[in-house]
Amino acid sequence: MNDLFEKACKYAVEKHKGQIRKDGSIYVLHPFEVATIVNTITKDEEVLAAALLHDISEDCNIEVSEITKLFGERVGQIVSLETEPKYDNLSKKESWKLRKEEALKRLHNTNDIGFKIIYLSDKLSNTRSLYREYKTIGLEAFNKFNVTSISDQSWFYFSVLNELTQLKDTDAYKELEEKVKEIFK
Repeated sequence: MNDLFEKACKYAVEKHKGQIRKDGSIYVLHPFEVATIVNTITKDEEVLAAALLHDISEDCNIEVSEITKLFGERVGQIVSLETEPKYDNLSKKESWKLRKEEALKRLHNTNDIGFKIIYLSDKLSNTRSLYREYKTIGLEAFNKFNVTSISDQSWFYFSVLNELTQLKDTDAYKELEEKVKEIFK
């Protein structure tokens, strides 16, 4: 790997230090899993770096402009596309559907396949985590989310699959589709 990827690895570890995911795992493992999935689809180092940094702005309060300055225009652009806006006047639960609808619009309107690959990889990583819990505790696995409605979650994940059909021949898409269908059967 070149310097860009290594720099992104170090930056992700530094910025996510001490963070824990909803499933109790060390947070930084998630962007590394996303990058690993991305690597099964593309070897584009800007996309791989953006995969490592995809949650930095949203979860670490780092401005996208800093990401752009440190990692370049394309990485910054992909991280920007991946970042959900914050609605300070609404709770995360109240803004959930709005944020998800906007994400789906970004997916629909972009020509950047790198963003789509990262989005697919991110959702696959998240779904793997949900799937493990679902197999253990059933529908209670949804209780950790801001929106616990299974029909809302189902709508979102099937909409993601619909927007990512360009990647339907990848193993990542096939795995996501399989897990989503099993969880939301």
